[in-house]
Amino acid sequence: MKKFKTFDLWTSIILIIGFTIVSLINRDGTFMVGYFVVGGWQVISMIVHTIKKWFIEKRGARRIYHWITLISLATMPIGSFWILLIIAPVMAIYYTWICYYELSYKMQRPLAQFR
Repeated sequence: MKKFKTFDLWTSIILIIGFTIVSLINRDGTFMVGYFVVGGWQVISMIVHTIKKWFIEKRGARRIYHWITLISLATMPIGSFWILLIIAPVMAIYYTWICYYELSYKMQRPLAQFR
């Protein structure tokens, strides 16, 4: 699990920073491609977390985020696409922070807290 969490965190960071830089340099459709690539990666990550039941406690940040994303994706055909266009970058950064928090704090060994 820790290897996947580390890979997930770094993949999200690299994709977000990479597409941001390329979009600022090119000023073309790369920005929209970045939306779908970063979002697609994070949806795949959410599916893996749900199937493996990693950090999916009731009222946890990850579970709430999963529900918000599910509702957002389900309502895209009726117009939430425009809302997602605005809040998707914030959601991507927040998801990356959730991954960082789980890796840095929730996955510590018990004796690491006594430093």
